[in-house]
Amino acid sequence: MSKVQGGMKCVKYLLFIFNFIFWLSGLLVLAVGLWLRFDPNTVKLLTGDGAPDTFFIAVYILLGAGGLMMIVGFFGCFGAVRESQCHLASFFACLLIIFGAEIAAGVFGFINKEQIVEEVQKFYSSSIADISNPNDTAIAVIYHQTLNCCGGSTSDTSIALCAEAENTQDCLTAITDFFNEKLHIIGYIGIGIAGVMVIGMIFSMVLCCAIRNNREVI
Repeated sequence: MSKVQGGMKCVKYLLFIFNFIFWLSGLLVLAVGLWLRFDPNTVKLLTGDGAPDTFFIAVYILLGAGGLMMIVGFFGCFGAVRESQCHLASFFACLLIIFGAEIAAGVFGFINKEQIVEEVQKFYSSSIADISNPNDTAIAVIYHQTLNCCGGSTSDTSIALCAEAENTQDCLTAITDFFNEKLHIIGYIGIGIAGVMVIGMIFSMVLCCAIRNNREVI
């Protein structure tokens, strides 16, 4: 027999539907995280000795949160159907942890946006500082081909590398645009999912309290 009746039964089914949507959201977050991690252009730009890895830290947080969301969403559905106070309390605690992780990923992406861009720009600038080094030249060529850009300074080295390039933007600007777009995706997803989780925490606590009160009455 169901432990909750009336309006609380509606909350139970709403929580079940929410958890299914939450599971799908976790799948989406995981897919976006994998795309950001293995995007061919991103991998090319951040591969090589001395390449900055700060960008991938935010991606790894997003991946971890997405995987955890899928697991928690599944057990949340189970807890709602079984009307288990223990499962619902555990679900609330897990939501709180994921909530913190998503906020961390979003805030990390926004706060460190300029730092990440500057690190990549310095990495590129160092690669064109000495065209006599084959490895550095290869890195510079990867940036030029991937971002359809060339140069970014008025140094003799930059001018020499970009002598034949026409109608291309400078690479420092291209790097800024490229990584700002990726970091905004991380930030908006993190904060957006965190907002959705607040609804789930409210539903789980309301249902959990209803089950406890019903037991006390019985």
